[in-house]
Amino acid sequence: MAQVLDVAYTDFQYQKNNTLHHTIEFSDRRLILRRGQPFSLVLHFKTKGFDEGKDKILCIAETGPWPDQPSGTKVIFPITKALNRRAWSAALESSGSESAVIVIMPSPNAIIGQYTLKVQLSKGSKAAVYQLGTFVLLFNPWCADDDVFLENEPKRQEYIINDYGFVYQGNHKWISSCPWNFGQFEEDILDISLKLLDKNLNYLKDAFKDLSCRNNAVYISRVVCAMINSNDDNGVLQGNWSEDYENGTNPSSWNGSIAILRQWYKADCHPVKYGQCWVFAAVMCTVMRCLGIPSRVVTNFNSAHDTNSNLVIDEYYDSSGKKLPRESHDSIWNFHVWCECWMSRRDLPPGYGGWQVLDPTPQETSDGIYCCGPTSVKAIREGEIHLNYDSPFVFSMVNADCVSWTLYGTKKEKHFCDPHLVGNHIITKCAGADEREDITDSYKYDEGTIEERKMYLKAMKRLQKTNTMMLSNGGEHHSHTNGFTVNDVFPEQESQNGSIHEYEHLNRPLQDAKLILRFKLVESPQLGQAIKLALLAGNLRSVAKTLKLCFSAQAIKHTGKPGHQFWKESMYIELEPSEEKWIFLQIAYSQYGKYLDDNNLVRLTAVGEQNVTWEKVLVKKDITLAVPQITINFLGSPVVNKPCKVRLMFSNPLNEDIKDCLLVIEGSGLMKTQLKLLVGTMKKNETSIVELELFPCKPGLKQLQVNFSSNKFQVLKGYKTVIVNS
Repeated sequence: MAQVLDVAYTDFQYQKNNTLHHTIEFSDRRLILRRGQPFSLVLHFKTKGFDEGKDKILCIAETGPWPDQPSGTKVIFPITKALNRRAWSAALESSGSESAVIVIMPSPNAIIGQYTLKVQLSKGSKAAVYQLGTFVLLFNPWCADDDVFLENEPKRQEYIINDYGFVYQGNHKWISSCPWNFGQFEEDILDISLKLLDKNLNYLKDAFKDLSCRNNAVYISRVVCAMINSNDDNGVLQGNWSEDYENGTNPSSWNGSIAILRQWYKADCHPVKYGQCWVFAAVMCTVMRCLGIPSRVVTNFNSAHDTNSNLVIDEYYDSSGKKLPRESHDSIWNFHVWCECWMSRRDLPPGYGGWQVLDPTPQETSDGIYCCGPTSVKAIREGEIHLNYDSPFVFSMVNADCVSWTLYGTKKEKHFCDPHLVGNHIITKCAGADEREDITDSYKYDEGTIEERKMYLKAMKRLQKTNTMMLSNGGEHHSHTNGFTVNDVFPEQESQNGSIHEYEHLNRPLQDAKLILRFKLVESPQLGQAIKLALLAGNLRSVAKTLKLCFSAQAIKHTGKPGHQFWKESMYIELEPSEEKWIFLQIAYSQYGKYLDDNNLVRLTAVGEQNVTWEKVLVKKDITLAVPQITINFLGSPVVNKPCKVRLMFSNPLNEDIKDCLLVIEGSGLMKTQLKLLVGTMKKNETSIVELELFPCKPGLKQLQVNFSSNKFQVLKGYKTVIVNS
């Protein structure tokens, strides 16, 4: 009687398959595949006698702890003459007496994750099942039938393959390019990313349902977004905006995602301390690129946090120009960072696929969970805020109007409305280059144009309709307008400067102003040096005026939260009709140094008051104090598995000694693990040079990231991009 052949071993052709599937950067010792693309393997039998006419092969692919066919976690498919590119299928490519080459096509809509591959061999009435091994299946932006298909190859290289990038910080007049090591191909990051999926709340509540949804990029993106923060679960990062980081790591000290994800995994999936918006977004970008979804980190300068869903942000100042703690919970962040992911949106009307906003920073809940998105960028531009998910909140981040109030005791005076402040500069790293790309026009029409106001009005009407429906259904809503009318929110007249908006916020007053105030820096401000600036005061009236000027300077967190007011002055000046005067001011380092946050951000404010007509003007300017860069030089051309020396040069910018100086160094492909070097104490204005030896482990374009910190400041960054030869 004929016997079923025994499988001796399986050759998964790791090198060939992983190269074709763009996963060779992960490993050449395990099978890592992308769905919708065929792979091949060779079955070797213990004895001769394979006959493709008599020996039947049935393939079985299983994922998850309880695989079954109804949920899609188990698929069974026979060997056929030709592959079906839209479903799991297999074909016999060639065979001999002792082996058979099989080509398998995973469905382009398959569940992602780790699979076990089995075959059932049968001959006549006899059958036997053999477990061949395991493989990991990922999303495939190279496959036209995959929901994450991205047609442009340079963009696929940037948003999937590139393992380094930049997080942009500062303000839109002074942008800092902070290097970031995404490291999605590092040895254990794929397994950590898959572990993250298994720790999400949906899986813990109903594993069958969760696993069956893991073919859906929209679903996966929401799961990852929620798991990056730890507000609802044992997510990756715990947020901290308090400036007290004693029990963890200062968010500004992180150089990349690898150390964070490894720490989370090794701590039995307990949250890592600490993160802020750019850390949350960059870690999410790592996980999404790892899983095969094109992703990039985006910075929005002057980003609104609209807590009451009225598309208006209220800011409060006292009579001296000092910014006050919020009466409302609204705020404008100097910058806010989120993740964009590329995918089709079958759950939305046609045309709203492409880039989607995903914001893992825990600000507001979405369906009861701290996550945000995916929100169609196209929907935001067109004011379609009724489309899923979280569109009103994202629209407000880039489009809300800002209203400034001055408080006088228990009374408050509405000062001006600025429709151009929020979302005036949205940027990301350019594909294929270490440059910035301005993507503001993908989120909104040009500021000051009729189209931009029309989209705002459309969004406001949809929001009001939603709130009315909630109230009529007995629901609760927290929107308020602070006495605003539609005409206040949607001024018909265009800005005198067209679409150009002065950074000093020469805001649209609620009545015609005849006084002008404008700040100007005398020279670029550097940390450790005096801040030198000038104020232009102008009288546009035909009569002379006496003007009282009150000046204020205070530290500001990047979230817009006011810090300590470390400087204030007041004076009276006389202005003749149509006269302008310059007032020169200076703030010493000894006055501001100890009050700065890690972002070195200072808000300068001037309030001008004419004591006859009681006309008031408020002008503000945010400045970021520059720090010296770390100079990095490779002493020779880097070659894989050969020692390479690197020289680092860095300086103490202060006119005082600094202690606890620490260098944190990393770079995917250049170093296996993060390196920390304790430098100790540096004298005032001292420059130090450190040399170290690296052993690059991967060829190609790589980046070395360095962070220098001390007891006086935390953020002094440097990077160097090099080509490693094989």
